[in-house]
Amino acid sequence: MMSPKKKNICGTRISTTSYSEVVDLCSQWIHDKIARNSSVPSRYICVTSVHGIVTARQDAELRRILNRADVATPDGMPVVWALRSFGETKQQRVYGPTLMLRLCERAAAEGHRIFLYGSTEDTLEALREKLYALYPRINIAGSFAPPFRALTSDEELDVRQRIISADTDLLFVGISTPKQEKWMAKQKDALPGLVMVGVGAAFNFHAGQVKQAPSWMQNHGLEWLFRLWAEPGRLWKRYVLLTPRFLPYWALQWVGLYKFQTDTEFGSDL
Repeated sequence: MMSPKKKNICGTRISTTSYSEVVDLCSQWIHDKIARNSSVPSRYICVTSVHGIVTARQDAELRRILNRADVATPDGMPVVWALRSFGETKQQRVYGPTLMLRLCERAAAEGHRIFLYGSTEDTLEALREKLYALYPRINIAGSFAPPFRALTSDEELDVRQRIISADTDLLFVGISTPKQEKWMAKQKDALPGLVMVGVGAAFNFHAGQVKQAPSWMQNHGLEWLFRLWAEPGRLWKRYVLLTPRFLPYWALQWVGLYKFQTDTEFGSDL
């Protein structure tokens, strides 16, 4: 299977894809890895929201990572609406927490081995319990809660060894944007054959430690308001200072007044 095509949204190439396509792709990549004894490149998937797109305008490294991702799903409704405005009229949201559950369901059915990287030990314990309750046949081969700081070289080596020793097929990374995208890109060459998926706050949601916005708010692009209300101290800068920039960026691109470059050689524009 070929990776889905991408569309330039404010300088970030977003995949025009669906839950079923991403799940099928991951399954195929894992089967290729098993058949060829890990002699295939690793893959990484970014679930890309307005926060990621806007951050990438000022962070050339993140922009490069997002644009080189095997898949960059439209994680928020404003990103979906932008894709529709540029001709992808049937595009639907591919939301990180939902995608994680769909992938877990397929992994449980096919016997693929899962590793969880991110959050805290308490959250991981609650998450494992939830996943085992939903999918009794799921194989969670390992997990690791990293410290809230940069890992040392020895710690990085230890984590990689844990992931490899667990014979991991599917690695979920839940340490928020842009840290999770940069971590996956850094591990790409060191973890051949793995499929890595950055799922953001999905660990906390599924562990029951943070509430998700009601469906009607998600469907109307108001999830940011719910999350700001739920976690104002942590998220106010993201939703008050950063993400509102997306609307003028999108408008400039839509009316043709500005052509956003996706190549990192152009650095930070706007």
